Amino acid sequence: MNLQFDDTIVALASAPGAGAAGLIRISGSEILPYLSACFESDADWQQQPRRAMRHPGELKLAGSETRLPGALYYWPTSRSFTGQPLAEFHTVSAPPLLEAAIEELASQGARMARPGEFTLRAFLAGRVDLMQAEAVLGVIDAHDHEELNLALSQLAGGVSTRIGRARIELLELLAELEAGLDFVEEDIEFIDRATLVSRLEQIRLFCEQLYADSAQRMESSGSLSLVLAGLPNAGKSTLYNALVGDAQAALVSDVAGTTRDYLVTPLNWKGQSIHLIDTAGLETGAHAISVSAQNFRQAQTQQADLVVWCTAADLPSELRAEDREQCTRLAETRNVLTVRTKCDLSPAADSEHAVPADAELEISVAEGTGLEALQDRILERLSEAHRGGRQLIGSTASRCRESLRSAGQSLQAAEEAAEMQLGEELVAIEIREALQHLGSIVGQVYTDDILDRIFSKFCIGK
Repeated sequence: MNLQFDDTIVALASAPGAGAAGLIRISGSEILPYLSACFESDADWQQQPRRAMRHPGELKLAGSETRLPGALYYWPTSRSFTGQPLAEFHTVSAPPLLEAAIEELASQGARMARPGEFTLRAFLAGRVDLMQAEAVLGVIDAHDHEELNLALSQLAGGVSTRIGRARIELLELLAELEAGLDFVEEDIEFIDRATLVSRLEQIRLFCEQLYADSAQRMESSGSLSLVLAGLPNAGKSTLYNALVGDAQAALVSDVAGTTRDYLVTPLNWKGQSIHLIDTAGLETGAHAISVSAQNFRQAQTQQADLVVWCTAADLPSELRAEDREQCTRLAETRNVLTVRTKCDLSPAADSEHAVPADAELEISVAEGTGLEALQDRILERLSEAHRGGRQLIGSTASRCRESLRSAGQSLQAAEEAAEMQLGEELVAIEIREALQHLGSIVGQVYTDDILDRIFSKFCIGK
């Protein structure tokens, strides 16, 4: 990869095809001659070289006397996004006219930008770190509000700032350890072992938390998994049909154990992508088909982001203890929402057959009650489960996972060396290793191959 970026690049920065507006972006160490040759304005914009300005005017089109009206936003100094003079021309979205305008700029000597080159220049200029650069692509590729908010948070530097603080903390520890090495004969201790171990432990736990998050992101398919579970004949398939909006989606019968396979339907609720899954009722398999159904059910519930446990209002009294036990056991390892179904069949409150109302929600598909509240509660619980836990977009998790694991191992080794009263030089070696790994995450340490792999995924103009 050629990392010399003194030449001037130009590209269409808005989406291709018709749209609300068109955007042409141009950047380089000397872009003023290109703009002067192609852009015309009543304002004397070339005499204001020290601050960003908006200038109404027109851009010439290649091969004709036609002018494309719009506004030029011009950042004449290194304080721009790319760290060098940058201009953006905002105009109407007319693909042939935009292409002609780009051709006119190219005829003056500007070259077409490579994929991700504007963001790459911003990274090399120190305007963004590597995680923030990846977040630019994350914003573009976000498929729902959760993904967008996660990418925006990473773009704002939330995780990068925390990693930066960890690196500063490690550098301070390293400085104190090496200062102690210079005065080893005087028996001067610049930092006591208990404090050293405690500070190393805090940074290690942070790295391990990010590593766990990266593992979760690698396993995630994007959409969240919502599983309906419960004992046989708990109304799961009826509820599944109601949530899907298709009364024939799943076979419904009063005969317990009707569902043997599992059904999956992709949904989009208020911008959140969800895979809704109906599973067989929980029971002890007596033959091969039943055993297979239970294996499917267990596999789906163990991978679920949220399990809706359905308890029928007319559940026989001899099954109540089992229902409660199975729900409690599942809730120990999974995110579970308890729902009381078939409330239209509920026995009288004073009846000995009445089911205790310990569920979070009560619904009746037959009467159409509680379904909207259930949908809202599901979205709330899914949001709670992922809010704060997820800190990395998928591409960053994939790239940084091994570095986070190695950083945690180095810090663990440094802790152990400090606890065992081994020499400061051994602790310092492990801290340097951790610094190297953390530096590669934010881009303090990088290679051409890493940059090629990241920025080749970008579209032209970003």
